[in-house]
Amino acid sequence: MSGNISEFIAKSKVKAGDLEHKRKLTFNIQKYADAVVKGKQQYAQLELARQKAKNIKWRAIEQLDTHLETFEKNFIARGGKVIWAENADEALQAVLQICKEKNTQRVVKSKSMVTEEIHLNDFLAKHNIESVETDLGEYIQQLDGEAPYHIVTPAMHKSKEDVAKLFHEKLGTEPHLTPSELTQVARKMLREKYTSSEVGITGGNFLIADIGAVCVSENEGNGRLSTAFPKTHIAIVGIEKILPSVNDLHIFWPLLATYGTGQRVTVYNTIFTGGRTADETDGPDEMYVILLDNGRTNLLRSEVRESMYCIRCGSCLNACPVYKNIGGHAYGATYSGPIGSVITPHLKDMAEYKHLSYASSLCGNCTEVCPVKINIHEMLLENRHIAASEGLNSFSENAGWKMWKLAMLNRGLMNSAGAGIKNKVVNKLFSHSWGDGRGEIQFAPKSFAQLWKERKA
Repeated sequence: MSGNISEFIAKSKVKAGDLEHKRKLTFNIQKYADAVVKGKQQYAQLELARQKAKNIKWRAIEQLDTHLETFEKNFIARGGKVIWAENADEALQAVLQICKEKNTQRVVKSKSMVTEEIHLNDFLAKHNIESVETDLGEYIQQLDGEAPYHIVTPAMHKSKEDVAKLFHEKLGTEPHLTPSELTQVARKMLREKYTSSEVGITGGNFLIADIGAVCVSENEGNGRLSTAFPKTHIAIVGIEKILPSVNDLHIFWPLLATYGTGQRVTVYNTIFTGGRTADETDGPDEMYVILLDNGRTNLLRSEVRESMYCIRCGSCLNACPVYKNIGGHAYGATYSGPIGSVITPHLKDMAEYKHLSYASSLCGNCTEVCPVKINIHEMLLENRHIAASEGLNSFSENAGWKMWKLAMLNRGLMNSAGAGIKNKVVNKLFSHSWGDGRGEIQFAPKSFAQLWKERKA
């Protein structure tokens, strides 16, 4: 058993049995679920909007190379600079080079999952550059030394009491501050960081090919502050975020807001087309866009390329019964939940992360709630098929499935196994994989076949 699998199982067992963790997670997810129900009411034809969005993403991904080149040409024409990064190391080195050129020792960073993917904060720290998270949830997680817990809500697993205790321990505040007071503390701490940083870093929700633009959606204003004060703006964006036209945003902005947080539209939606022009009073002098591959072309040529349609709304996480039980950190990957279980084995390594595709009940709720109608649960099955066909499963697992198949295809063999044998197989042979955390199973003394014969007699 690989380290990733054993670590996943160990963390999952702990979290699945942690009632307080479940209480916090259930409470926070339910708030989102209730808001999403209300948010959907803004649509007269919701299914039509979802289907249109899927069609747009299909066209974008099918012509990804053309759209990326169009984006590059139009962004450069407006004075921006584009850097292509094949992997995480190339992206990190590009950021470091820019920071050295600007002689900066601090950067402010807006919420960005792709920078978590390449572990930007840790990398910059090794080069004596402070990277400050400015999203409140990310700031909380950075103070606590934890990775984001959720794609949209980084500190979803924390209660307001947890945050107050953390601020008391790390910042020396009073131990029982209210959420409003905690926000004011963070605001005061971050304000000085904005005004003194030479470089601001963001991700990007969408890349717009026809006008050469990066779109950033957020609810706190921290994204705008991270790009308004620093003289240099770096946007690190995955290549799958491309949209053909600015006219597509009227479909995607409301869907992202509705399915992500239940809003009609996100509070701050900004379109960046380069550095500050002569007639603009604020904004960066220079803007760089780093187009990150980092395994995305593996997705493009795989059987699960449809996963590249994802707009990172987080709705599949909120709907997943497995995520609701084990939480985000148990997955051991940047992208957790159903969509993370689909894409992580292709972004990283199938042999090391194939187990994530088994972390699913296959109920299909993830597919049902996806705003762009990605067939997520079918792709989880596809990943399992890929792992099996590539011979990545262990000998014991393969042997077990062969025995199961043999039994299922042989009615006489099934009937010959009495209740005593079945009890021993399940309760003894699978005592760890099935029995831990569950009571013993006691099969009925008589099988259905026996009862049927007696009834017919």
